[in-house]
Order: sequence, then C-alpha cells, then structure tokens
Amino acid sequence: MYPRDRIANLGLILGAVAAWAAVAWLFTTRSPIGNSGVQLAGALLLGAALALTLCPIFWLIAFARRRRIAHRGDWLRAARRAVLCGLVVVLLLVLRAFDTLSLPIAAFVVAMAGLIELSLTLRR
Repeated sequence: MYPRDRIANLGLILGAVAAWAAVAWLFTTRSPIGNSGVQLAGALLLGAALALTLCPIFWLIAFARRRRIAHRGDWLRAARRAVLCGLVVVLLLVLRAFDTLSLPIAAFVVAMAGLIELSLTLRR
C-alpha cells in the first residue's frame, strides 16, 4: 500500500466522520415532519455519509482479496460502487418521504443498482 492510498483512506474516513456528524446535527436539531426540505437534506446527507464510509471499505476489501496488491482502477471502482450505494439510499429515502415506497419498488431499485454494477464490472 502506497502512502497516497493511506492518505486517501484517511481522508475519506475523516470525511465520513464529518458527514455522520452533519447527519447527527440535522436529526437532532430539525424535525422532518411536514418539512420536505429537511427530508431531502437528510436523505442527501445520509447518502453522502454512507458513500464516504463505503468507499475506503470497498477499496480495502479489493486490496485484501488480491493479496495486498493495488491495481489500477481500484479506487475508481470502489468510488463507483460507493456512490451507487449512496444513490440507492437517497432514492429509497426520498420515496419514503413522499410516501410512495413499497416492497416491489424497493426491490426494483436494488435490483437495478445490482444490474448496473454487474454490467459495468463485466464490461471489460
């Protein structure tokens, strides 16, 4: 692992801590009941916090799977997967805020995210 990888991991983890602190501040100071702006801000903050948390985790999993060898494109792939997970969370929370979330819609969103990742992974 190069120093740039360590710095990137540390930076993303610090960003995730800051994002989770922002989520905690929003949830403890604002009420989302009847306020769509707070609901949207909460959904976006939760998605960003989750994406920032998952990006170094996805990279470290790939790094460990390949016996501590970092390949070109691993950071991009980890970031893509983390952003996709964050977008799924944001979409599900926005659907929940508008009271349109149901099990078939949630399953469709998760399945589409899985198919997007599968098609981008197998594109080589």
